[in-house]
Amino acid sequence: MEKIISLKDISYQYHATDTRLALNNVSLSIEAGEWVAIIGHNGSGKSTLAKTINGLIAPASGEVTVGGLALTEENIWKIREMVGMVFQNPDNQFVGSTVQDDVAFGLENLGVPREEMIERVADAIERVKMSDFMEKEPARLSGGQKQRVAIAGVVALRPAIIILDEATSMLDPQGRQEVLATVKAIKEEANLTVISITHDIDEAANANRILVMENGELIQEGTPEEIFASGEKLIHMGLDLPFPERLKLDLKERGIDVPSEYLTEEGMVDWLWTLLSKK
Repeated sequence: MEKIISLKDISYQYHATDTRLALNNVSLSIEAGEWVAIIGHNGSGKSTLAKTINGLIAPASGEVTVGGLALTEENIWKIREMVGMVFQNPDNQFVGSTVQDDVAFGLENLGVPREEMIERVADAIERVKMSDFMEKEPARLSGGQKQRVAIAGVVALRPAIIILDEATSMLDPQGRQEVLATVKAIKEEANLTVISITHDIDEAANANRILVMENGELIQEGTPEEIFASGEKLIHMGLDLPFPERLKLDLKERGIDVPSEYLTEEGMVDWLWTLLSKK
């Protein structure tokens, strides 16, 4: 598989007086078409790491390569065209008076011809299932709808990479499900690379791979199954676990022999059904 993002020995410090680095010699690579979740407690370096990928901040040392281009002053705008970011609060991203105006804003800045712009706006809004809201004011939408419009604004730019920076954290469970389903569908249609910076374990569980950050360092990476299997370690770091893994820990404390492998909710139901049928 082609590596679309490569970070080598990245370090960053917000202030010279800080006692520790926000990023400390972080190295990683992400393949094209992968969904990677980055998890960690507040201040672990998750969002700082994301901002180095599209040049919102420049690392003090180390190398960043995106789409085969080194992150330099010469290449920064080409890289930003490849990377779209969806932030925590969609209200901070809205600039248009209607949904379609807002989605068109980025394309206007790029000087996309009007006919192509109309086509791309309609296509992006259709992909996030908001076509019935084209003339609505973004401010009057629900939280999940607002975030889908924010995603449409990024999708219209046709980036190769989408970064979700805590993009579901302000949503209720239904809104989170809507947004994640939207991103998943778009990813599969366009073979996008998705990076989600998140506290939400269900969002992380959608990923192909999870990176765990602590105190500016990348301390663990693996599939969701591999990461969630080390449940007690994540809890000690102040992170959550999927419900089946929390249930396994509670059952283990009660002396019940539980499977060592990671279980989805379906897997947990099957195991409990088998366990109960033996009694």
